[in-house]
Amino acid sequence: MEKLKHGQAVDIPKYDFKSYKNNVFPARRVNPSDVIILEGILIFHDLRVRELMNMKIFVDTDADVRLARRIRRDTVEKGRDIGMVLDQYSKFVKPAFDDFILPTKKYADIIIPRGGDNHVAIDLIVQHIRTKLGQHDLCKIYPNLYVIQSTFQIRGMHTLIRDAQTTKHDFVFYADRLIRLVVEHGLGHLPFTEKQVITPTESVYSGVDFCKRLCGVSVIRSGESMENALRACCKGIKIGKILIHREGDNGQQLIYEKLPKDISDRHVLLLDPVLGTGNSAVQAISLLIQKGVPESNIIFLNLISAPQGVHVVCKSFPRIKIVTSEIDVGLNEDFRVIPGMGEFGDRYFGTDDDDQQLVAPPL
Repeated sequence: MEKLKHGQAVDIPKYDFKSYKNNVFPARRVNPSDVIILEGILIFHDLRVRELMNMKIFVDTDADVRLARRIRRDTVEKGRDIGMVLDQYSKFVKPAFDDFILPTKKYADIIIPRGGDNHVAIDLIVQHIRTKLGQHDLCKIYPNLYVIQSTFQIRGMHTLIRDAQTTKHDFVFYADRLIRLVVEHGLGHLPFTEKQVITPTESVYSGVDFCKRLCGVSVIRSGESMENALRACCKGIKIGKILIHREGDNGQQLIYEKLPKDISDRHVLLLDPVLGTGNSAVQAISLLIQKGVPESNIIFLNLISAPQGVHVVCKSFPRIKIVTSEIDVGLNEDFRVIPGMGEFGDRYFGTDDDDQQLVAPPL
């Protein structure tokens, strides 16, 4: 299973039920695929196997149906006597099922009654698999990575903000639209409580109440471009600041932080429009955890992400959530995202490298 998940073909021994040996027939070659189905009565027994699975299904079938199928299979396909089949079933198969197989039912994500006759359950599973196959490859690896569904509007806005000839006014306008979409999507991953209200027609509406304990943290300077969208969505929200200085190509140094005193009691939306190497993000997330914020309470929002940065952040912090609008090809030799959109802060705030050197105060 590990080899298949890493794209390697494997040879599976073919067991001979008549001779009870697995070296009678040649091994069966199984090639890697987008969907791998592992079937067997004891597959949930071993923790190592369970951890390799993305979906665990237990097919729950009536005992009489199981016995009838076993008699038909063993007499026709395996050439066994019916008396031998019944004797084996009562002495070994049924007791072993009750002791070792039925208890593993608790590990299943989905329990399907009636097996293949349950078309509704099968359709739901098929739809789930199709949804997963339609996701970016990284989303299949990291369940805590969320890429908002692409539309022609979103692709059009990305085309404009990535175009080097786009004016500052248009860049800000369309970047703000994309940022608002990412913020709204990120807010959808916050916990909620059910709430009923009375409508103007004196009817009862069953809805939800927004998460109250919330704050934003922007990574200076580009992250500040996302603050207005967050304030527009969350009235009166507290926003903290983190400044991380780049040293060389990969080194990062925390320079400044100003965070709400009660941040450990809040869900945190971390704001940075570009996830590149992931080093700045790791620094920022590490600081939040040091301040007492649970890893699972952090949602990292950005517009574009490089695969290298996604790997670094998701492997370092598997319980945080990353919400982005697109995943780019990668990084160039200068550790810049490609195709990317250039220096986001410079384009958004209308500055260039020379201007920054002129106005930046000494540290």
